[in-house]
Amino acid sequence: MAAARPFRSAGMVLALALGLAACGKGQGADTPPERGDVAVAKVDGRTVWASDVKREAIAQGLIGEGEPLDRSSDLFRQMMEEVVDQKLLAAEAVRRKLDKDPAAQRRLAAAHDRVLGDLVVEATVADAVTEKNIRDLYDEQQKLAKRSQEIRARQIVVATAAEAEQVKKLLAAGASFEALAMERSRDAATRFNGGDLGYFTADVMPEAYDAALKGAKVGQVVGPVPVQGGFAVVRVDDVREEQPTPIEAARPQIVRFLTYDRIRDLLEKLRAKAKVETLVKPEPGAPKPVPPADAPRTPAPPPTAVPTPPIKGTSK
Repeated sequence: MAAARPFRSAGMVLALALGLAACGKGQGADTPPERGDVAVAKVDGRTVWASDVKREAIAQGLIGEGEPLDRSSDLFRQMMEEVVDQKLLAAEAVRRKLDKDPAAQRRLAAAHDRVLGDLVVEATVADAVTEKNIRDLYDEQQKLAKRSQEIRARQIVVATAAEAEQVKKLLAAGASFEALAMERSRDAATRFNGGDLGYFTADVMPEAYDAALKGAKVGQVVGPVPVQGGFAVVRVDDVREEQPTPIEAARPQIVRFLTYDRIRDLLEKLRAKAKVETLVKPEPGAPKPVPPADAPRTPAPPPTAVPTPPIKGTSK
């Protein structure tokens, strides 16, 4: 007996709706829909193409647009079986004349509109999200970015200010900062790497650090600095200009901005040309629709700088 296959409802419903709409139209089923396409199955004489299987995998979010799907893989076979199921269900729905039901016709029309809308969005995004546009926006943001100083420092956190003063005396006498950090620091996040805090800007640190490190020179030891859990002795290892965010790190945010910006512009133009009448008015005091969490909130391009995470073991 064949193993049970998971039923992917979202992809199944959409493909079923499209299958219903196409059933019985005899649209050259044996002609490859894409150049180089390969027939991978037949269902009652209707061809299933490799591109059909790949499109299903993309629709389910199992691969990204443009990613390959190996025809010898388990994923391809799983998706192919689901496409076959979809075609069988669509044909059965037609046999039962379910596609003639007025409610079904409305659902099919809605699916038809969604797919056409998606095609417009995909074409629009393809024009907007190009490598040139990504790099141009990145370069523009780098020119506008104001860079702060980055400090690299190490810390030793002890329980009392007196212990911190004792650590400073040991350091002045030539003791190794890294060794003392491993031996005496109470901060579990940094003690085993010699107290290394990495590079950071002053704005991500507690105020006490900011004040203590302001104007500090490379090699200087400052403290005791009051921190959560005790007092810190801090050594400045390096001071440099804040490094620009690499384009690859900024790319996802830039792509989101370009996508939302172009789609918003398209919808504004379409609404300006069309006559849209809203017949249902919102109730007084009703909450406004909430935009997606990662949608840009202003027309201005978002900054590409990635904030440095807070230092572990400390708090403001």
